[in-house]
Amino acid sequence: MARDNINDILVFLAVARERSFTRAAGKLGMTQSALSHIIRGLEERLGVRLLTRTTRSVSPTEAGERLLQNVGPRLDEIDAEIAAVSDLGAKPAGTIRITAIDHVIDTLLWPRLAPLLPLYPDLHVELSSDYRLVDIAAERFDIGVRYGDQVEKDMIAVRLTRDMPMSIVAAPGYFAGRPAPATPQDLMKHNCIALRLASSGGLYAWELEHEGRPLELRVRGQVVCNTAPHILRVALSGCGIGFLPEEMTAPHVAQGRLVSVMRDWCPRFPGLFAYYPSRRQSSRALGLVIEAIRYKGEGTGAGSAAGGTVPMAPPIK
Repeated sequence: MARDNINDILVFLAVARERSFTRAAGKLGMTQSALSHIIRGLEERLGVRLLTRTTRSVSPTEAGERLLQNVGPRLDEIDAEIAAVSDLGAKPAGTIRITAIDHVIDTLLWPRLAPLLPLYPDLHVELSSDYRLVDIAAERFDIGVRYGDQVEKDMIAVRLTRDMPMSIVAAPGYFAGRPAPATPQDLMKHNCIALRLASSGGLYAWELEHEGRPLELRVRGQVVCNTAPHILRVALSGCGIGFLPEEMTAPHVAQGRLVSVMRDWCPRFPGLFAYYPSRRQSSRALGLVIEAIRYKGEGTGAGSAAGGTVPMAPPIK
């Protein structure tokens, strides 16, 4: 009985994870009516309702949620092991799905992955840009990219960049006729460029540090952005002070387009890490991708593969 249900359970998992018959049908290459028929049959055989359907949404019932949380991961583990066995007898193959910030994809991940793909024609990568803190298990990603202090304890983490000093910068023209700030109290008198957090929707508090003592400062200003490159653009235009990774601002400081201030208040943030569930470590395809993107020491840090720097946002809370 249980074995007869496995294919139908896979269909249920697709609908439950997508919270949509339409999206699940697209992923599985089936019609919505076929999916609905399969799930009705599964519910009849199990004697319990698995999904609550309304005109606007689909959500698991208590029984459906139990199936999703307890059976789903086990079937994922079986898929991973089958892929690993398949790897032993053939060239590495399959699709590795990666979620990261768009600028990290552009300037770090893709330059490191591009030389790999021609060597393995059956290896595919799917790159998804997202500023949220994505649950890679729930959303079926193979790899997530996150700052070191944000990686969950049960994940395997691989360093992608060295630790990242921060900087407080503005254009020389911004400081014309006004004194540069030297303390957090001074900053509160300035036009600071705020960052809107993707996860909470709130404004990011600048995480400063002086002589080992941390300080969170909620700055004010005329402009709010939701990505670091936009903050950089506003700072370069002379419209405010930005709080950005030093690797992102250093070329502009060196060429006089930006002025760095309050260096003794700027902390170092943990670098970027790729992370993945331990059950996936046996996949050769995953191993090839991880090896291609991992940090390999000085000279191969953030963006060096692309010949530039990686524009990264402060940690997303």
